[in-house]
Amino acid sequence: QVHLVESGGKLVQAGGSLTLSCAASGRTFNGYAMGWFRQAPGKEREFVAAITWRGGAAYYANSMKGRFTISRDNAENTVSLQIDDLKPDDTAVYYCAAAFGSVAGPDPKHYDYWGQGTRLTVSS
Repeated sequence: QVHLVESGGKLVQAGGSLTLSCAASGRTFNGYAMGWFRQAPGKEREFVAAITWRGGAAYYANSMKGRFTISRDNAENTVSLQIDDLKPDDTAVYYCAAAFGSVAGPDPKHYDYWGQGTRLTVSS
C-alpha cells in the first residue's frame, strides 16, 4: 500500500508560479512511476504529467508542455509539480498517483494508488 498526500494548492493570482507536492508513505516509493492529474469543476479528470521511477524521463500532456514541470526526490519520497505562468484555466483539484513499474502514461487505469487531491484556484 502506498499512501499519497498532496499539498500546496491555494488561491493564487494569474501569472504567478506554484509548486504542488505529493508525499508518499507506506511501501517503498522506488519502483513506482508517478503522475499528476487534475480535475476542473464540471470536467473529467485529465492527465498532466508523469515521471519514471528513477526520474530519468518525464512526460506531459500536449496542452501542458512548457508551463508544467514534474520532478521527484526518491530519497524524500516526494514528487512535485511546478506550474508557471498560472492561468485561470489551471483551476482544478490536482491529484498525484503511483503506478507500479518504471513508466506510466496518461491512462488513469494504469495507476494503483491515488491521493485525495489538493485544490488550486487561479484568479484573473
